[in-house]
Amino acid sequence: MEIWQIALIVIVAALVVAWAAVIAYSKGKAAGRAAAEQAAADDGDALSLFGETVPVRPTERRLIEVMPEALLVTDRNGLVRYASPGSVPFGLVGGNRLNSREIEDILTQVASDGGGVREREVQLPIRRRPPVPSNGRGVEAGQSLPQNTLYLRVRIGDLDDDLYAIFINDVSEQRRFEAMRRDFVTNVSHELKTPAGAISLLAETVTDAADDPDAVRYFSGRISKESARLIELVHHLIDLQKAQNAQGIMNAQRISALDIARDAIAANQVQADARHVDIRLSVNGKTVPSEASGVQAAPAAAASTDSGEQRKQTEPAEQSEQQTADVQPTDAAPMIVADKEAIVTAVKNLVENAIHYSPEHTTVAVGVAQSGDKVTIRVVDQGIGIPAKSLDRVFERFYRVDPARSRETGGSGLGLAITKHCVQENGGSIAVWSHEGEGSTFTIELPAAPAEA
Repeated sequence: MEIWQIALIVIVAALVVAWAAVIAYSKGKAAGRAAAEQAAADDGDALSLFGETVPVRPTERRLIEVMPEALLVTDRNGLVRYASPGSVPFGLVGGNRLNSREIEDILTQVASDGGGVREREVQLPIRRRPPVPSNGRGVEAGQSLPQNTLYLRVRIGDLDDDLYAIFINDVSEQRRFEAMRRDFVTNVSHELKTPAGAISLLAETVTDAADDPDAVRYFSGRISKESARLIELVHHLIDLQKAQNAQGIMNAQRISALDIARDAIAANQVQADARHVDIRLSVNGKTVPSEASGVQAAPAAAASTDSGEQRKQTEPAEQSEQQTADVQPTDAAPMIVADKEAIVTAVKNLVENAIHYSPEHTTVAVGVAQSGDKVTIRVVDQGIGIPAKSLDRVFERFYRVDPARSRETGGSGLGLAITKHCVQENGGSIAVWSHEGEGSTFTIELPAAPAEA
């Protein structure tokens, strides 16, 4: 065999080997890629704590969204790697960094510990208060005004090397409730102790002054007054308990909202006359008699020689009429389906408060109106008004805007709490609008009764 033939065979063999190597390499590479992809997929499934078929990334995002706490993930220097949607309202991140010194201090301590978990409650001022949702009638019972301070429960722990989780829980409402509970316990103890202590002391004084008839009469009168106050407080506590437990035992019936207003006015007419306070009643913006007998009530803006002062006194009532401008006038008295005794109690308490906190020779306006499927009963006074900070607390049991003033007027601090429960148990709502020195407006809203067949 010649040399060139040998060389040709060698070359062909080399080409075959090279070709085989290329094919083997290609197949190996494809198999390796497929195996790597499968391994990655298998590894991803294996990382899930909730099952082999659960995808990790969507599941962990959804888990963070449904958690009750907000979550921030940062490094030891406060650089934010991740912020859950729930953390946005707190405003703790600015320029991809933590902007709270208190939380940064906790993070630094965890990092200095080399890991572990630390938990602390921090208070943060609110720089921009969110708006209060309103239906135009003021602050509704049970609705809280935005606070100036956030109370946050912060829990920080390490996840990995230079990676930390910050869990944030807003406990502001819980702290507010605890403050309300403390105030209630303090107030009810004081309200019960004051008349009971006064009766005991006065009884001793009467005994010591047994030889002085004038002193005995005077102190006996004081005992009667304190006893009446104690009895009224007990009755209000009973009414409040009945109102709170009235669900399912209300005697609902079809009644006229105008009759409700008239009964409430009649129950307070003696007090109004004693304080020279005029009570005006209207239906859908039209003045009507406050008594069913047909005695026409005085016009809403009676003439006065001191016209400037009278205009000043009637401004809140006129504002109330403007607030009902959207109600279409009708001669028919609005009808509701409710427990008559409960609703009369609610309106009576509002009229009584309006009289007590109004100066003499002013007007209390009671307006009944219907708009669509809602009936409103509005009580407007020209009294001292309520501070803005107290508007969301006036329906709390025993809460007093001015304790000294409340004791002077003989109030128990339970009237508005009873009113709230009476209205709510009948499917309605109550709201308050007020400014100091400009009077107050309380609005009860109830479902209108369906038209009779």
